[in-house]
Amino acid sequence: MTNRITQLFNIKYPIVQAGMVWNSGWRLASAASNSGILGLLGAGSMYPEVLREHIQKCKKATSKPFGVNVPMLYPNIQEIMNIIIDEGVKIVFTSAGNPKTWTAWLQERGITVVHVVSSVKFALKAQEAGVDAVVAEGFEAGGHNGRDETTTLTLIPMVKEQLNIPLIAAGGIATGSAMLATMILGADGVQIGSRFVASEESSAHKAFKQAVVDAKEGDTQLTLKELAPVRLIKNQFYNQVQDLYKLSPSAEDLKALLGRGRAKKGMFEGDLVEGELEIGQISGLIHDVKPVSEIVANIIAEYELAKKELPNLF
Repeated sequence: MTNRITQLFNIKYPIVQAGMVWNSGWRLASAASNSGILGLLGAGSMYPEVLREHIQKCKKATSKPFGVNVPMLYPNIQEIMNIIIDEGVKIVFTSAGNPKTWTAWLQERGITVVHVVSSVKFALKAQEAGVDAVVAEGFEAGGHNGRDETTTLTLIPMVKEQLNIPLIAAGGIATGSAMLATMILGADGVQIGSRFVASEESSAHKAFKQAVVDAKEGDTQLTLKELAPVRLIKNQFYNQVQDLYKLSPSAEDLKALLGRGRAKKGMFEGDLVEGELEIGQISGLIHDVKPVSEIVANIIAEYELAKKELPNLF
């Protein structure tokens, strides 16, 4: 399976394992890369020296390409970027910020840069900034999300219509048939997050993984738009947020309720009551926790089968 994404990253399959906070440590990233896709470390939940440790462990665990996802709102961003250079990482996915800030600096140091966007407007800004590819993420996705609530089904063809560089689809993708569907719509590859949360190698707490497996249709909701939109599993914390909304809260009121470490408490420490449980709508189709290698093999097998069946559908 060779296309612009496999060639860009030197991988076997055009799939990226998303760099998710509290879920994407070196075990997940290396297992993903060893399975023929691109593994990403999620720097958003790592102090600089913790990231260095994960990069070093990932290099020992795989000889295949892997990258780092860096939210650009990170307070230690320069230190993070310096560590990435020092450790010889060759692929960086940036998000939550202006791609002009770091793209040229990284590329001058031999790094492939991909930026995550949620709209045509920001996809074009990323292309103008010179990134090598973009991830266009529909609002079905878990974690922090776009404010416009544009679905993957509509976002991908709209971005494809105006973009020249490689396009990676994200949001609501966990199966081979969904992968094929987004590629028919114009994507060159896919980024998958939620399905890899429910993997044996994910650094998520076992209780959170089980909550993902147990989630059904309608169990997640996009909220906290006044701060940064985030899709959450409905739990006691989510209910507290909704109760606060009834009082017409200010952004400061919402920040006070959110507090610090809420995502770590939920996803990493397994507090299913007070924690922030970030996951995509596709969790309703995730029914088990499996090794990454098996997840990837299943996705590719389903993709190939769906591709063969296409002529029979018409």
